[in-house]
Amino acid sequence: NVLTDTATTDTEGGNRSTQPTQILTTGAEQDNLILVRENLTWTEAVTYCRKHHVDLVSIHSEELQNRAARKAIQASTSHVWLGLRYTCTFNFWFWIKNREAGCYQNWVPGHGPHGYEECGLSGAMESTGGHRWVGRPESERLNFICQICTNAF
Repeated sequence: NVLTDTATTDTEGGNRSTQPTQILTTGAEQDNLILVRENLTWTEAVTYCRKHHVDLVSIHSEELQNRAARKAIQASTSHVWLGLRYTCTFNFWFWIKNREAGCYQNWVPGHGPHGYEECGLSGAMESTGGHRWVGRPESERLNFICQICTNAF
């Protein structure tokens, strides 16, 4: 199913831009994830998810990883933003929804807790292949996956 929504973002120069955006859902499964095919920075994606849904997705299990991967393959960008962030202050990665580091991990070798880390990185999932996680510059514009409220709880 394809739904149409609008996204309002700040453009360079301080102007606001409202554009239609595609949101992809699957009706066959009770799912609380939604792919937004709008190219936003990580911070813009967080704002969008919190305004229109719940938050960027936090992945804490293989089952949730698999559901997010099924969304990611429909993305129009090479990676999709996750609710994963690196903190320079404390030198670790954490999920923004519950602020935990989490036990489940699916990092590309050389990324994540034991890889290359620098300030200004947030977590993204590969849209193809192994759907593993990488650190990307927060200013990069990518599609993203939001968690949504459903009646399935």
